Order: sequence, then C-alpha cells, then structure tokens
Amino acid sequence: MVEGRPRIVFVPYPAQGHITPMFHLAHAMHHQHGFEAILVNPNFIHNRLIASSSGATDDPDNHGVTYANIPDGLHDGESIDFFSISHAMENHMPCHLERLLKSFETVGGVSCVVVDLLASWAVGVAERCGIPVAGFWPAMLGTYRLISGVPGMICRGLIDKNGTPLQEGATNFIKGQPKLNPEELPWLIGSPSSRRSRFAFWLRTIDRCKSLRWLILNSFHGEETNTENPLSSPRIFHVGPLPTHSLTPTLWCKDSICIEWLDKQSPSSVVYVSFGSWVDPIGDDKVAELALGLEASGKPFLWVLSTAWRSGLPEGYLDRVKGRGMLVSWAPQRDVLGHGAVGCYLMHCGWNSTIEAVERGKRLLCYPVAGDQFLNCAYIVDVWKVGVRLGKLERGEVEEGVKRLMDGCCGDGEGGEMMWRVMALKEQMMGRCGRLGADAELNAFVDALANWTLDECVKLSCFSSL
Repeated sequence: MVEGRPRIVFVPYPAQGHITPMFHLAHAMHHQHGFEAILVNPNFIHNRLIASSSGATDDPDNHGVTYANIPDGLHDGESIDFFSISHAMENHMPCHLERLLKSFETVGGVSCVVVDLLASWAVGVAERCGIPVAGFWPAMLGTYRLISGVPGMICRGLIDKNGTPLQEGATNFIKGQPKLNPEELPWLIGSPSSRRSRFAFWLRTIDRCKSLRWLILNSFHGEETNTENPLSSPRIFHVGPLPTHSLTPTLWCKDSICIEWLDKQSPSSVVYVSFGSWVDPIGDDKVAELALGLEASGKPFLWVLSTAWRSGLPEGYLDRVKGRGMLVSWAPQRDVLGHGAVGCYLMHCGWNSTIEAVERGKRLLCYPVAGDQFLNCAYIVDVWKVGVRLGKLERGEVEEGVKRLMDGCCGDGEGGEMMWRVMALKEQMMGRCGRLGADAELNAFVDALANWTLDECVKLSCFSSL
C-alpha cells in the first residue's frame, strides 16, 4: 500500500481472457495516472497465478499492480465451469469483497471499483459501500451492443423471453452489424437448460449495469461504424487495445521451447494453431480432421493442443509430421504471434487473440466455437476482411484455407491482399493516432472520476452546513 495515493480496485471475471485485459488496465492506471491498483481474484484463480509465476505475484510491486484474493466457496477437486463460477460469484464472493473494500476505509478508502460486466455481482457490493463503479467490457463494442440490445430483440420478435431465436436464416440482430445465424448468439451454448441459464445470466447483467455511470471498453475507435448506444447510459471510453507486455500474468505454466523451434523456420512459413480454452467442445473427430488438414497443407505448423486431447490424433501422426509440425500444451502467444516465422493464425476468434494477431500483423483463419467468437469472426471476415472462415473443420477445408492465406504472402494473390489490410487495421488500432486516442479516452475517464468525486465532496459540504 502506498500512503496518500488514490486507490482503485479491479474485479475481473475469473478467466484468463478477462484477467489479462483487466491487468493491463490496472497497470495503465498505475503507471500513467499514479493510482494504487488492486486486482481482486477468487482463491482458485489467485492460487493458479501464484503457481504459474513461481511466486512472482507475491511481489508487492508486481509491475504496479497488487494482488488480493477472496474466498470463493469452491472445494479442492471440484469441477470448475461457468455454472460453478456463477454460483460462487452470487453466493460466496460478495460478502468477502465487501469486507475487503471496507478494510481500506482506515487507509484512505477506495476511489473507484472497476467491475468486469461478467462479474456484475460486484456492482451492488461497491454501491453498498458508497464507492463509485465503472464497468469494464473486455471485448469489442459490437458484442456489448449485441448483449445490451437483448431487450430490443425481444420486443422486435427476434428472440423469445428465454433467448431462443424466432427467425430462420442469417439475421441483423442489431442494426448496422453483420448478420449472424440464429445459433450464433452468445448465450446459445450447450443443452436447452444451459442456454436458458446463460441467457438469464445476461439478463441479470444487463439489469445490474443500468446504474453504471461509465463503461471502459478494451477496444479501439472505428472498430464498429455504428456507435449508437442502445442504453441511455453509461458514458463509454474506448481505451484499447491496452498496451501489453511480457510480464502479463497467466494461469498456465510457462514453456518457451516453441520459440526455439520457430527460430529455425523460414519467414512467414508457419501456421500457428490455437483454440484457447475452447478446445474441449471441438472433440476427437475434429481434432483428427484438423490434424490431417494441416498435414496435407504441406506447411510447417505450431499447434497448441493439450495432452488430454491428443487421443484424437490419427495413428502414427506425430511420426509423420516430425520436424515439420510441433505440438505443445501451452505457448507464449504474444511472443509466438510476434515471431517472423509465423505467417497466419488458425484461431477460435476470441477477442484478446484477435487483438494480439492484428497487433502483430497476422492474417486469420477462423473457426469460431461459442460466445462472442461468431460476431468477432463476422467482423474479421466480412467487415475488416483480414481473414477467412472455415465452414467446417474438415481436412480438405483446412488445407484449402491454409493455402488461401499462406500463398501470396509477399504481396500477390488473396493472401497478399489480406496482409495489406491487416497492416492498415494494425495502424488504425496501434498506430500513433490510435494510441493517442486511447490515451485521451483513459485521461477522460480519470477526469470524469475526479469531477464526480469533487461533486460529491461539494454535496457533502453543502449538506453539513445546513
């Protein structure tokens, strides 16, 4: 703790794709604006961060971000999924976060709590403590508009009260956005009961977030041409993509052996393959088809595939691709995508991965699986035109998709045209104007917070003088 420094508490949703951008935001608020930044995670996440970093997160300076943990009610050996996490957030974590926030009252208090919208349970906790709350959306503005537009979709008869699509065929669920097929809405995952539960989760999130004054987006200006906000509030700040660095915390054990392998490959020759944490729903049959497609492409490839799913590989596969293909359980993705040997990225279209790929000038071969990945894919393929979508994960389609992207990488053909568009999007996102705009938005949020604090002090002063 730093005496006299204003303090902000950050509450991410407990998953790597949410912790990473929240950490980057906390890091920026500390280093650019002098706030004491405290990142709060449930025990099961905190313990994994400690284990994966060999204790580095115990460093009180942790790159300017202090880690705090709260009990989550989960037991050792318990299966942790969307539903167990939701139960922990709703039933165990609120009282512990409230206790933590109140513990700061004797050391200067908390200036603001920044809450990941998927951790909306924390909004009410901060409000009960009398602390201003800012929402954080770790994805693109388009996805926020899609989720917050749910009440309008119900009124327009596009979905029913349980989130079930009522339209057939591709539809513009939100004005100005690319069309989505009915099964591509973010909450349509798993069984019918699972879908209803996920939809109820989003309805609860929308309701809780109506009170937010501010929303910080991990996205860039121009990411979506239609910036109409379906809600009258909150005020939106585009601060992304937030600057990243090699010291970003991870939930996975680090192993950089793949970088040594990449060093031996020719420039722009390697296909990087990673589906993030969504590999599980792909299944053994698709693992086999993907493996055969990569083999048939004739290109060297680096594939992140956990050992649990390698049973789906064809017999004798590892021997046949030895030397040309490398399989790892984890890869330092930022470093891999920044490596000159990587020519394209076969991905699931997670937002963080999309940002990292464009930031490093890589074309994208897309196979979205669930959640916001379908809308991200629609922007990648149909709006920005920096990638190709695989309709099916079959060997022939994988082989053809790889060749479309990798052939002509030096400027000729479809792959070369995509490379030019990727570099233009990278400049829009990460170039001088993009960074200055993002910094200005972050400054505007800090100013808005300061003005709100000043207004509250004036109100209290007027009240006490009565």
